[in-house]
Amino acid sequence: MAEKSKTVVFDNNPGRNAQTYGIARELNTDMDLIHEPSVGVIGTKGDSQCYMGVQRKVETIHEHLRQRLGRGDGQMPMRLVQPEYTVATSDGMRNGTREMRYSLIGREVTHDTVCEHLSASGLEGTIAVVACDKPPVGTLAGILEHNRPAIIMSDGPIRPGKDSVTEEPIDIVTGFQVAGHPDAEYKKRIACEACPGYGSCGGMFTYNTMQTFIGVVGMQPLHMVAPPSDDPRRLNEFPEQLVGYLKGMIERGHTPRDIVSRDAIRNAVIVAMAVGGSTNVLLHAPEIARAAGFKSFADDIMSPDEFNHLSQNVVPVLTDARPYGLYSMVDIDEKGGVQVIVKALMDAGLLYGDTLTCTGETLAEQIARLDTADPDGTVIYPVAKPYKPTGGLRVLGGNLSPEYSAVLKLAGVEGGLEDNRFVGRARIFNGEQSLLDALESAPDSFQNHDMVIVRYEGPSGAPGMPEMLDSTSRITTLCREKEIVVGLMTDARFSGGSVGLVIGHVGPEAALGGPIAFLEDGDEIVVDLNTNELNSAALDDAATLKARKAKWEKEVADNGGIHPLCGEVDTRLLNRMRRSAVSAVYGAGMHPDRELWVPQQREPEMTGFVPQNKFRTA
Repeated sequence: MAEKSKTVVFDNNPGRNAQTYGIARELNTDMDLIHEPSVGVIGTKGDSQCYMGVQRKVETIHEHLRQRLGRGDGQMPMRLVQPEYTVATSDGMRNGTREMRYSLIGREVTHDTVCEHLSASGLEGTIAVVACDKPPVGTLAGILEHNRPAIIMSDGPIRPGKDSVTEEPIDIVTGFQVAGHPDAEYKKRIACEACPGYGSCGGMFTYNTMQTFIGVVGMQPLHMVAPPSDDPRRLNEFPEQLVGYLKGMIERGHTPRDIVSRDAIRNAVIVAMAVGGSTNVLLHAPEIARAAGFKSFADDIMSPDEFNHLSQNVVPVLTDARPYGLYSMVDIDEKGGVQVIVKALMDAGLLYGDTLTCTGETLAEQIARLDTADPDGTVIYPVAKPYKPTGGLRVLGGNLSPEYSAVLKLAGVEGGLEDNRFVGRARIFNGEQSLLDALESAPDSFQNHDMVIVRYEGPSGAPGMPEMLDSTSRITTLCREKEIVVGLMTDARFSGGSVGLVIGHVGPEAALGGPIAFLEDGDEIVVDLNTNELNSAALDDAATLKARKAKWEKEVADNGGIHPLCGEVDTRLLNRMRRSAVSAVYGAGMHPDRELWVPQQREPEMTGFVPQNKFRTA
């Protein structure tokens, strides 16, 4: 068994023991085990359908865990604690509102809550059931910092809705894309039919991107990622399996940082490219790497140049999945699950097969045990004949993104890249609300090859770096109807459901004096995927840049040190985000001194396995 936690020690003090005996009595567990290491189940809760299936699963796993505790053969001599839950908001119901600023903050709040529970309780074994977008990442980050045996299970995606007139599958993104439609009854019908049942977003949006990531990185059994939330296996089979896997981790002494290695994170990033995953993976992967003990994602895990080399030349998109395709995660499950994608990439020599996983097996061994199928060619494509020839994500540098933080979901681009270049005219919006107002009241004002600039919505500026599914969906519909191309560039971020020529995470952000703050209406914007740069010639002129920067600095000075166009801060939590958020390139989390959050600096050594195609760049 793993070494006992040093955080909490129970002794013979009756004051400290009174409630511990009381808990054991109420949970119907062995009173003599109260001085043993503790185990428990945690879950995520919130105000949307994403979370409605979590509590039942947590309670079922808790009961299976309770039955496995004791001093008999095959049992775990450990103390059981009652289930605990974190809280977060609903992205779907908040997109396009001021409350969306709390979405990414939800990752941080979940992290804090998990950290408090695991550390204060001294948990030596944890099973977590996670839902929605940000809480799973916050949960994993807290688990990695605690670094005691733990395992994660996805609560599962929601099943697609069906348009009762066309009988086509629809989802929440469908709803956002018809927001500008003139027929109120049509909009109401789509809203009523888009999200039947419960579970997290069903397309290859952020939730399923990150659940796939967590599975590939080794902290979730692969076969538990894709089944829908209402799948009977999640109550009838998976709880007992999870308890068995946790027992094995404890007995072997395996910890999350043993599993989440450099090569495991690289595997997960490559799979995220191959599924055309959400741009949010470029925020969450650095945060996961940091929590795993690595100082810098770019330096220790994967540089921007290597990321782009892989996406451009090596890793294709293998899934025909929403929002850029037709199918949902439920369809992927029916074709064999995410393990089919992993096996296809591994067989092509694109993944490290000997990374450790929470099941006690290597990634390759887990794939073999699951008797993984080959791609069906309709939902999941083979590497040799992919759905799209290049990976779904690209990061951009240039004079508008000197941090090399800007990210484009190439899999979702529907047009405008002639010879891999887009040249447009800047149209400035200082805050998302002004853009939404224009899209609602004057949609015809948007012209072909406009590059919409939405700024002061970054981690510190908003604060909270809201995602812009409402804006991007309206622009996508407008472009389809008018057969034009309108790009969008922002220091905020996007939903995994966003499509179009949309570029987020531009850094440094406007609130901190990044170049995006100095753009003006009409400036030429060039997106060049041949060089992976985002540039404006206006900022190459030294005199122009100096004058615009001086004007901006005076506005900041006259407003007491913060630009007047930044969002208002009216709660302690928003104030904390404004004052402590790091750049998007570091994950946009709350870390006032990042050096303090790397308690064990790890060497980024490799496992020794070299992919067959030797895809690393020099």
